[in-house]
Amino acid sequence: ILILPAFGIISISIMKLIGKNKVFGPLGMIFAIFSIALVGCLVWAHHMYVIGLDIDSRTYYMSATMIIAIPTGIKVYSWLLSIFGFFFKMNSLFIWVLGFIFMFTMGGLTGLILSNC
Repeated sequence: ILILPAFGIISISIMKLIGKNKVFGPLGMIFAIFSIALVGCLVWAHHMYVIGLDIDSRTYYMSATMIIAIPTGIKVYSWLLSIFGFFFKMNSLFIWVLGFIFMFTMGGLTGLILSNC
Protein backbone atom coordinates (compact mmCIF):
# COMPACT_ATOMS: atom_id res chain seq x y z
CA ILE A 1 0.00 0.00 0.00
CA LEU A 2 2.88 2.37 0.72
CA ILE A 3 4.12 2.11 -2.87
CA LEU A 4 0.90 3.52 -4.39
CA PRO A 5 1.92 7.21 -4.08
CA ALA A 6 5.24 6.40 -5.75
CA PHE A 7 3.32 4.94 -8.71
CA GLY A 8 1.63 8.29 -9.19
CA ILE A 9 4.90 10.19 -8.88
CA ILE A 10 6.54 7.98 -11.51
CA SER A 11 3.58 8.31 -13.88
CA ILE A 12 3.54 12.10 -13.53
CA SER A 13 7.31 12.24 -14.02
CA ILE A 14 7.05 10.16 -17.19
CA MET A 15 4.26 12.39 -18.50
CA LYS A 16 6.48 15.42 -17.90
CA LEU A 17 9.41 13.75 -19.64
CA ILE A 18 7.55 12.69 -22.77
CA GLY A 19 5.33 15.77 -22.95
CA LYS A 20 2.01 13.92 -23.15
CA ASN A 21 -1.14 14.11 -21.06
CA LYS A 22 -1.29 10.41 -20.20
CA VAL A 23 0.90 7.37 -19.98
CA PHE A 24 0.47 4.32 -22.20
CA GLY A 25 -2.62 2.31 -21.31
CA PRO A 26 -4.33 4.54 -18.72
CA LEU A 27 -7.23 2.13 -18.15
CA GLY A 28 -4.85 -0.76 -17.53
CA MET A 29 -2.88 1.41 -15.11
CA ILE A 30 -6.04 2.23 -13.15
CA PHE A 31 -7.06 -1.41 -12.91
CA ALA A 32 -3.50 -2.34 -11.93
CA ILE A 33 -3.48 0.19 -9.08
CA PHE A 34 -6.81 -1.04 -7.72
CA SER A 35 -5.81 -4.68 -7.96
CA ILE A 36 -2.45 -4.00 -6.29
CA ALA A 37 -4.27 -2.21 -3.47
CA LEU A 38 -6.81 -5.01 -3.09
CA VAL A 39 -4.35 -7.90 -3.19
CA GLY A 40 -1.89 -5.91 -1.07
CA CYS A 41 -4.49 -5.78 1.69
CA LEU A 42 -4.93 -9.54 1.42
CA VAL A 43 -1.23 -10.42 1.64
CA TRP A 44 -0.25 -8.23 4.58
CA ALA A 45 1.10 -11.24 6.50
CA HIS A 46 3.75 -12.09 3.95
CA HIS A 47 5.86 -9.45 5.69
CA MET A 48 5.37 -11.19 9.03
CA TYR A 49 6.97 -14.33 10.29
CA VAL A 50 5.56 -17.09 8.10
CA ILE A 51 7.75 -19.90 9.44
CA GLY A 52 5.19 -20.97 12.04
CA LEU A 53 2.24 -21.00 9.65
CA ASP A 54 0.73 -24.26 8.51
CA ILE A 55 1.16 -25.41 4.92
CA ASP A 56 -2.24 -24.11 3.78
CA SER A 57 -1.58 -20.59 5.04
CA ARG A 58 1.89 -20.55 3.51
CA THR A 59 0.44 -21.70 0.19
CA TYR A 60 -2.16 -18.93 0.30
CA TYR A 61 0.39 -16.19 0.95
CA MET A 62 2.76 -17.61 -1.64
CA SER A 63 0.02 -17.65 -4.29
CA ALA A 64 -1.27 -14.19 -3.42
CA THR A 65 2.25 -12.77 -3.52
CA MET A 66 2.79 -14.28 -6.95
CA ILE A 67 -0.58 -12.97 -8.16
CA ILE A 68 0.34 -9.40 -7.18
CA ALA A 69 3.22 -9.59 -9.68
CA ILE A 70 0.78 -9.55 -12.63
CA PRO A 71 -0.64 -6.01 -12.21
CA THR A 72 2.79 -4.80 -11.14
CA GLY A 73 4.22 -6.08 -14.42
CA ILE A 74 1.44 -4.28 -16.28
CA LYS A 75 2.47 -1.02 -14.64
CA VAL A 76 6.17 -1.50 -15.43
CA TYR A 77 5.46 -2.35 -19.07
CA SER A 78 3.15 0.65 -19.40
CA TRP A 79 5.87 2.93 -18.04
CA LEU A 80 8.47 1.46 -20.39
CA LEU A 81 6.16 1.70 -23.41
CA SER A 82 5.43 5.32 -22.51
CA ILE A 83 9.15 6.10 -22.50
CA PHE A 84 9.85 4.09 -25.66
CA GLY A 85 10.31 6.15 -28.81
CA PHE A 86 10.59 9.66 -27.45
CA PHE A 87 13.69 11.81 -27.90
CA PHE A 88 15.24 11.90 -24.47
CA LYS A 89 17.95 14.00 -22.98
CA MET A 90 19.93 12.81 -20.00
CA ASN A 91 18.64 14.92 -17.16
CA SER A 92 18.23 14.05 -13.53
CA LEU A 93 14.50 13.27 -13.82
CA PHE A 94 15.06 10.77 -16.63
CA ILE A 95 17.85 9.02 -14.73
CA TRP A 96 15.72 8.93 -11.56
CA VAL A 97 12.75 7.41 -13.44
CA LEU A 98 14.93 4.74 -15.06
CA GLY A 99 16.60 4.01 -11.71
CA PHE A 100 13.23 3.64 -10.00
CA ILE A 101 11.90 1.31 -12.67
CA PHE A 102 15.09 -0.79 -12.55
CA MET A 103 15.18 -1.04 -8.75
CA PHE A 104 11.43 -1.67 -8.55
CA THR A 105 11.75 -4.47 -11.11
CA MET A 106 14.70 -6.05 -9.31
CA GLY A 107 12.84 -5.87 -6.00
CA GLY A 108 9.78 -7.44 -7.58
CA LEU A 109 11.80 -10.26 -9.10
CA THR A 110 13.51 -11.06 -5.82
CA GLY A 111 10.15 -10.90 -4.02
CA LEU A 112 8.69 -13.27 -6.58
CA ILE A 113 11.56 -15.71 -6.07
CA LEU A 114 11.44 -15.43 -2.28
CA SER A 115 7.67 -15.89 -2.17
CA ASN A 116 8.27 -19.57 -2.76
CA CYS A 117 10.45 -19.95 0.36
